[in-house]
Amino acid sequence: MAATTSSVWQKWRGRLAGDRGDASVQMAIVFPFVIVLTIAVVQASMWYYARQIALAAARDGATAGRTYQAGTSDAAARARQVLDRTAGDSLRGATVSTAGSTGERVRVQVHGTAPSLLPFISGLSVTQSASGPVERFTTPGG
Repeated sequence: MAATTSSVWQKWRGRLAGDRGDASVQMAIVFPFVIVLTIAVVQASMWYYARQIALAAARDGATAGRTYQAGTSDAAARARQVLDRTAGDSLRGATVSTAGSTGERVRVQVHGTAPSLLPFISGLSVTQSASGPVERFTTPGG
């Protein structure tokens, strides 16, 4: 019985000695993927946030441009105010355009770039637009 116990103990000792450093190797393989995944999630969140800022500016601009006797310059000015107040570094190089607006419909488009965490990506493009009918008086049946 003593011989059996000592041989079982030697088997376990041999297995344990063979697994030394195994966790370190596993971490060295897995850890870069975890870091890349974390950075990708943060990057996607930054891009989504930049889109929301651009959309809010475009909506506010379109709302301002829709009011009675307002023009496309009012729409662009309001969108620019929203960007100046909220964008900060989250939406870089933001431009406002009212191209495509008519006398009956106003359209505001905001374009910019979301910042990048990765050196090989220069920045993700963001474009959002909003439009709506211009308020005006009409005659009944016309």
